[in-house]
Amino acid sequence: MNQINSPLIRIGVFYDGNYFLKISDYYYFQHDRKARISLEGLHEFIRHQVAEEEDVDLRLSRVIDAHFFRGRLSATEARDKDRLFHDRLLDDILMNMGIATHYMPLKTRDGRLQEKGIDVWLSLEALELTLHKSYDVVVLIAGDSDYAPLIKKLNTIGTRVMLLNWDFKYVDFKGEARVTRASQHLLEQATYPVQMHEIIDQGLADGDELIETMFVNTPEPVAFPAPAKPVRPTGPTAAGPVGTVGISTIKNLKNGFGFVVMPPNNLFFSYADMSEGDFNDLREGDWVEFTVGRNHRDEDCARNVRKVDAPQMEEGDEYDEEHSETESADSSERL
Repeated sequence: MNQINSPLIRIGVFYDGNYFLKISDYYYFQHDRKARISLEGLHEFIRHQVAEEEDVDLRLSRVIDAHFFRGRLSATEARDKDRLFHDRLLDDILMNMGIATHYMPLKTRDGRLQEKGIDVWLSLEALELTLHKSYDVVVLIAGDSDYAPLIKKLNTIGTRVMLLNWDFKYVDFKGEARVTRASQHLLEQATYPVQMHEIIDQGLADGDELIETMFVNTPEPVAFPAPAKPVRPTGPTAAGPVGTVGISTIKNLKNGFGFVVMPPNNLFFSYADMSEGDFNDLREGDWVEFTVGRNHRDEDCARNVRKVDAPQMEEGDEYDEEHSETESADSSERL
């Protein structure tokens, strides 16, 4: 190993934001670990991995710069889709980590919001900053073959490229197969391609502390006092007007979303609608408190969802679910 007086290894980390968030969602909803990736833990892993590949003391392996690129909704669209809080929460995490954010407006094409130009912007910034700050190693968290020209150009100026990539597949709540896999061309161009899915699974199986710290610690669920008496459905308008606070049970749970019993249609909610606690701690049949809201399709949904203790019923008082047997498959059509 090189001596401690060897030059510092300067690391620049560049995130394809949508790719990274897809990976984090996978570990939160699909993987047995059921936790999101910790940026702090990931950067510590990067330091160790670069030190090993570059054969230097860990103290000489330093992340000096990190940049996060992503398409973003306008403020109005984010408000209408109830995404303002969650976008701000992500900004807070990135800001506290000292990760510079680069956003480009999402474009609507054929009725769908699409991210265009992020790969080009990331590539140009990565090359310019490497020339300006003399990164020894650029760590790229991406999987698209469009980044291959960037890696080739970085190679020509003597900068090594570490590619963190994942290979996994699963079936989503619609029964559709989802696959995430890095481009083979991208893997061939990288100096240090790192198969993260293999390293993480092996590390978790071995109880590797470095791998464990790559995940956000999930707090213990908190028990909240229940109201004296639940709000019951009473007919076609049982959900109540927007802003109504109700309490009911969870009918169905899928990968990241669920339905609360509330006729005439069970109310949809997702992990993003949790006001307290962890979505992964919920179980079908659990009691939750919620606020009736409206989604981007102007349909009733549940917001500010939190788990509560089962309410104390008065003697002879029963909660009638007979008319709330709407199948989750039918409810899914409202998404």
